[in-house]
Formats: sequence, structure tokens, C-alpha cells
Amino acid sequence: QVQLVESGGGSVQSGGSLSLSCATSGYISRRYCVAWFRQAPGKGREGVALLNTDGTTVYPDSVKGRFTISQDNAKNTLYLQMNSLKPEDTAMYYCAARGPTQYCSGLTPSIFLYWGQGTQVTVSS
Repeated sequence: QVQLVESGGGSVQSGGSLSLSCATSGYISRRYCVAWFRQAPGKGREGVALLNTDGTTVYPDSVKGRFTISQDNAKNTLYLQMNSLKPEDTAMYYCAARGPTQYCSGLTPSIFLYWGQGTQVTVSS
């Protein structure tokens, strides 16, 4: 059973940076497709970064060039570096993983099997 625990959220001013971490209790490696999602109040869950089983990354236009997903297999930890933050980035952020060796066709929440509890990011103007 894989468990995911996010940390690193907080409050920052517009233009600032935050780095989120997602510690995994199980064995997560490049055999897993992993991703970060966010959900703002009253909105649906939105994918913001994906690291696929072949090492490729996917970002939506809303965060491209500002967010970077990475993984440290030795530490079983997934990261999301967020730069040039904007007030519209304010949301609860979640890390997610699919099953082993399962390639991700995109940032669709329903295909991810494991989820963390979330960490809040608030960006003030």
C-alpha cells in the first residue's frame, strides 16, 4: 500500500516561490506515473504537473515555465517547485500516483490510485 504525505505549503506574496514535497511510504520510482493536482474552493481538481513512467513531464499552460516536478528515488520523495506565484495559484495541492508501470495519458484525476491529504498554498497580491 502506497501512502503519500505532502508538506511545504504556506503563505507567500505574489511573485514568490514555494517548494512542495510529497513523501511516500511505499516504493515509488520511475515505474510509477506521479503528479501534482490542486483544488481551489468551489472549483474542480486541476492537474498542474505530471512525471510519467518514461521520464517525460507535462504541464498545463497555466503553470508552464513556473512549476517544475521532480523526484528523488533515493528519498522516495516527489517535489513541486513553484516560482513566480500568482494569487490564482491559491489552492489545496495534492500529490498523486498511479499504479506501478501504468503510463499516464494525461492529468486526469480519475486515473490516479493514490492520493495525499493535501497542503494549502495561499498567494496574496
